[in-house]
Amino acid sequence: MKHRILFVCMGNICRSPTAEAIFRSKIIKYQLTTEIDSAGTIGFHQGHSPDKRSIAAGNRRGLDFSAMQARQVRSDDFESFDMILAADKANLADLKALCPAHLQHKLQLMLSFAILDTDEVPDPYYGGCDGFERVLDLLDASLDALAKTIQQGL
Repeated sequence: MKHRILFVCMGNICRSPTAEAIFRSKIIKYQLTTEIDSAGTIGFHQGHSPDKRSIAAGNRRGLDFSAMQARQVRSDDFESFDMILAADKANLADLKALCPAHLQHKLQLMLSFAILDTDEVPDPYYGGCDGFERVLDLLDASLDALAKTIQQGL
């Protein structure tokens, strides 16, 4: 079964492209037939590449951010994706406000697949480089669990 997953943060330049890059590596590792994309709840960075600090931190771990460009969530995303994963509760609330009632079951937090010390991916934008490393660690743990779940057909 093919899954379609959309990763969402506020601007689509830090957390959601990082989730997309991580999950792209999980697709290869676990040989999944999954389509993925990322988007933001706002369109301020539309057309921009991911944040250079996200790219640098991800590249150190072998992740690929090439060809990614920020985009805003579109109304048709709610129909076309099976799962829409928000970085934090504010993004989730924004998505719930936009999503038709009959599709709300597709919405959840990115970190809901592993037991971690938080259920939200912190926004590293205004912090130092260690924040980008923390984002990578949290997303890697949760998205690895998601990939294993998909691989097992659950």
